[in-house]
Amino acid sequence: MTYTHSTIERRKGKHLTSIERGKIAGWLEEALSHGEIARRIGVNRQTISNELARGTVEQVRKVNGIKHFSMKYDPEFAQNRYEIKRQNCHRPCKFVQVRSFLAYFVKLFKTADYAPDVVVGTTKRTGLFSPEEMVCTTTLYKYIDAQLLEVRNIDLNCQVSRKRTKKYTRKNKKVLGQSIEERPAHIEERQEFGHFEIDTVIGKRGGAETTLLTLTERKSRFEIIRLIDGKDADSVAYGIRQLIKEYGSRSFKRLFKTITSEFTTLAATLKGYCEVYFTHPYTSCERGTNENHNRMIRRKIPKYESLEQYGRKDIQRIEDGMNDLPRRILGYQTPRQQFEQEAFIVVS
Repeated sequence: MTYTHSTIERRKGKHLTSIERGKIAGWLEEALSHGEIARRIGVNRQTISNELARGTVEQVRKVNGIKHFSMKYDPEFAQNRYEIKRQNCHRPCKFVQVRSFLAYFVKLFKTADYAPDVVVGTTKRTGLFSPEEMVCTTTLYKYIDAQLLEVRNIDLNCQVSRKRTKKYTRKNKKVLGQSIEERPAHIEERQEFGHFEIDTVIGKRGGAETTLLTLTERKSRFEIIRLIDGKDADSVAYGIRQLIKEYGSRSFKRLFKTITSEFTTLAATLKGYCEVYFTHPYTSCERGTNENHNRMIRRKIPKYESLEQYGRKDIQRIEDGMNDLPRRILGYQTPRQQFEQEAFIVVS
């Protein structure tokens, strides 16, 4: 039986090491050709030629009191030269130059919950700082990783908790009404305004107490939050009826084209106003936009904390904070700006 040994080819762009430079010096003493040395190391022949040109130095040797000069490859000189060049090849740090921008970022992060990318994006959009006076998002995150700022990784909302999951669907065993599978495909593209997702956010687990009814518009990411008495069907239906009264029947019909939900009673409540599509059980990813916004609410109202202590003004402040937060996906506009632009076109 014969065995075949597989070898891994040298990674493209990998630099020569000090050990490989020592081998090159040894093989030159054996009078090997440049091509053979390149083959043994696994690099292009030109790489060896370039290395010899950079690492060859003039050497002096005395014989009978007479100096003899010769050119010879020195692996130690070549390695030292390489290390010095590597140290000087990086772009100089702008930390001192951009201190005003960094202070501006820390202030917005602490007072307005602006993420690093949001600060960079809105600053570029408004022209508050010139390009020389600020850094990009990647560099800002590097400063945070290096603990050069008052902000730490643990302070970032998604830095230590985000994980990507595959999107999948389940077959709905119970027919609740129009399934999300029947929802028009163009809604998924988020090009049309007026398609909402709805859910509830509860306080204490198992407690029959005040609940938040949350609606998110898919295109503008505009958030509507209302306090309702509980998460039961009657409370949700009452919350929707109050919302219809708040916007007015005519405006509600124009602004709310579809609602994607898990609540079975919404079809009857919204009959004549908009289409309702039901998601599969235990598949929150089918209401992904609303779920992400619910997580944003949880930054202000932790899980298992009673909602009884929060009034309408408290909830309004949370809603305003979310709707006035610039989003990268909106070109660093706020959801409120996008919603008002779209609503003006629809209603007028």
